[in-house]
Amino acid sequence: MLSESDLKLLDALQTGPRTSWSVLGRTLGVGATTAARRWDALVARGEAWLTAYPGGELVAQMALAFLEVDCAPGEALRVARVLAADPHVATVEYLAGHCDLHVHVVAPTLRAIGDYAIHRLSTLPGVIAARTVVSPRLFTEGSRWRVRAISPDQREALAAPVTRPSSPLRFGELDHTLILALGEDARVSAASLALKLGVGASTVLRRLDALVSRGAVRLRCEIARPLSPAPVTAMLWLRVPPDKLETTARSLAMLPEVRMCAAISGAANLMLVVWLNSQHDTVPLESSLAAKLPWLEIVDRAVTLRSVKLMGHLLDDAGLAAGRVPLDFWAPVTARED
Repeated sequence: MLSESDLKLLDALQTGPRTSWSVLGRTLGVGATTAARRWDALVARGEAWLTAYPGGELVAQMALAFLEVDCAPGEALRVARVLAADPHVATVEYLAGHCDLHVHVVAPTLRAIGDYAIHRLSTLPGVIAARTVVSPRLFTEGSRWRVRAISPDQREALAAPVTRPSSPLRFGELDHTLILALGEDARVSAASLALKLGVGASTVLRRLDALVSRGAVRLRCEIARPLSPAPVTAMLWLRVPPDKLETTARSLAMLPEVRMCAAISGAANLMLVVWLNSQHDTVPLESSLAAKLPWLEIVDRAVTLRSVKLMGHLLDDAGLAAGRVPLDFWAPVTARED
């Protein structure tokens, strides 16, 4: 576990990823230099990191799928590392469950998802079977999850004001490039972004504000799972009556353990990803869900044995950040030689 002061810093950055060090330090009762130095140390050790990726209406216009991959004996982690190098693959996990690997893929269209499954995944040495599960709706994802180490007053002081966009988002190539640059360094200054992108700082600020206010870019502070207060990832596949899907998903998305809640195709129509203190917590969680939502049926379950990639960041065998692959979901899907 990290120290309480480090957990508070991470919680503060989860609330305000681009908040200035002076405001972060003042809110936490430390100096700006101290806060920045502690963050740099966490990043250098791979214990925490910031990331940025498309979200909201941008992802709603794309296709999201979960690939369930079976591998030849001894090949699962090698296949996982190969897939983790792909820009369309957000997350790769090695499971104890009905498949060896669970892979989150985002691409511009369903056809592109099909191309990825047919021309990339099925031709990869070591893969013996794969199933594609499409997600028509993402109710919540990991940017909402919090360490919950700071007080409500501190969280309120760091939270950005909520604004209602007055016009539809007009997404262009500059926005695409801006999201990729933020994925490299989510706290990079507007001046540095302007220099890198070859535009004015005012243009960068205006486009960044448009993207963030609409949730079209997600800025997220992550903590290495072994050091987290909730180090265990579990997945539940649920069957819910269609007329109760929306209200059930919204209720589940509010649970503090929930990292992802997505509607899916198949025998189960809802998938839940939760972060827990222990694998033993899956039993009381399922019991609680059955009591609160008696119409909900748990179809299947799995526990993550190892995370290989988490929203663009590569993880080593200890679960620490060890590299990054830009999440360019717009890139053409092509077969690769490995």
